[in-house]
Amino acid sequence: MAEETNFSQGEAEEVKYQERKRLLFFGLPWTFTKYTISQDMITVDEGLIKVEENDCYMYKVQDVKLTATLPERIFGLGTIICYTGDVTDKELRLSHIKHAKEIKNYLLKASEAARIKRRTLNMQDIGAGIADDVDL
Repeated sequence: MAEETNFSQGEAEEVKYQERKRLLFFGLPWTFTKYTISQDMITVDEGLIKVEENDCYMYKVQDVKLTATLPERIFGLGTIICYTGDVTDKELRLSHIKHAKEIKNYLLKASEAARIKRRTLNMQDIGAGIADDVDL
């Protein structure tokens, strides 16, 4: 017998942003890729015949970069690249979306808040280790 899980209203996942990948030509949303960003997770749904869903928890997002080519800027679009600690995707691309700068800023704040909430420490090796030529 399958066990049912009932979510109370406080536990429901609130969607902050929902965007579609757009064609670069006039910025029309005629693709089958949908990006959903909630407080705790980024979800990318792709495909029409073969559907793939890729999730990444917000606390795994390490850095966010916004790029906008000239055609993207003309049509008010941008591409967000999320550098993650996720096993399946080290780079999660949100391509040709509207409100890219607003979404990028939200992702930075939400990822930091998620790391603090989960008490996750994110360390990067910046090459500040002990040098070989230093006498101790």
